[in-house]
Amino acid sequence: MFKFNSNKAKKYRKKPLVVEAYQIDREVMIPTLEGNVLASPGDYIIRGIDGECYPCKPDIFNETYELLE
Repeated sequence: MFKFNSNKAKKYRKKPLVVEAYQIDREVMIPTLEGNVLASPGDYIIRGIDGECYPCKPDIFNETYELLE
């Protein structure tokens, strides 16, 4: 079983990154780098820096991203 080693850990800050995203109103299958993922109504679809797409739950999206415009 894996156990995180706090003695070896250092602190890192996530680099600022701008992504494009929109919220969906229906279920949709998203082809991701890890395989197909079912996105639910209310999820955000994010396009990453390399053009890859993936869904994100609204609570996590709102904690992680802020609107630039």
